[in-house]
Amino acid sequence: MASIEGDLPPSERASGSDRDPHTPVLRISQLDAFELDSALDQLVWNQFSRCFRHLRPGLLTPVEPDLKALLQLLVWRFTVFPSSATVGQSMMNLRYHNTLSLSRRYRAPSRRQTLGLALLTVGPRWLTERSHSLLLALGMGGGQPADGGLWPALRRALSVITGLTQVANLINFLVFLREGHHPSLTERILGIRAVFSRPQAVREVAFQYMNRELLWHGFAEFLIFLLPLVNVRKMKTSVYSLLLPLGLGEEEKVEAGAGVLKECVLCGEWPTMAHTIGCPHVFCYFCIKSHSMADAYLTCPKCGVDAGDVKPVQLHVDMTDGRST
Repeated sequence: MASIEGDLPPSERASGSDRDPHTPVLRISQLDAFELDSALDQLVWNQFSRCFRHLRPGLLTPVEPDLKALLQLLVWRFTVFPSSATVGQSMMNLRYHNTLSLSRRYRAPSRRQTLGLALLTVGPRWLTERSHSLLLALGMGGGQPADGGLWPALRRALSVITGLTQVANLINFLVFLREGHHPSLTERILGIRAVFSRPQAVREVAFQYMNRELLWHGFAEFLIFLLPLVNVRKMKTSVYSLLLPLGLGEEEKVEAGAGVLKECVLCGEWPTMAHTIGCPHVFCYFCIKSHSMADAYLTCPKCGVDAGDVKPVQLHVDMTDGRST
């Protein structure tokens, strides 16, 4: 007992705790903690890699496994080492308990257990990604024959070890589903498991929160019902037709009238197979046909004229000044 307590982190070297480590923890909470930790690792790596997005592409590729391992060790240093809990476990009100201790009270993992957790969590992933380059650096690849030698034997040995590890993880997960603790093989090997960090209490939701959620939910349903009934295009056309004559002078109106045939009113591009609906503006044939099929009450977005008969127009382009007539 004394040797175990002597290896505890500084923040957990007390003789005991009032937390009961024998209270069962839901399996889903332990699995959610793992998912949150994985999401945190991915988030940290994405934020780190964004710092180098303006540099040469592929700059981090040669050292990507090393950088990922370093970032995971940094996260471990400021989470598991001082508080005996990962970020995911902290969010789920969990932390690690030393099951090798003979005490019936809560005991934080020893330094050896926390160090072992870091090595067994980061090390296998790093070795898997670096195995090929490490063997090449040791001179065990490249020059070896394909049908014999040390290189193929090591490759087969790594494959066998990887397969056995996956089988062991599967068996451990099945045992976890039955017993409810040690969801990872690393925890079972080190003798640690997740327990509640604080006593559980009945969850109560305030009425103010419920009223606010119900209000926003009802408002969202009202908007979902109302918005499809509003003809936004019709309103936009009406406002545009009211404001345009007031905002343009005579010279600007002439210039606008000369340029109405240069672009489709709907897509803003040069009209393809230009057509008109009876107003001075032109439309692409496919634009006006598709919009009129989608909206039976389609009007011109510029002047508000109802889209009646669609007729083709002929554009005479003056190549000297780019005008259409």
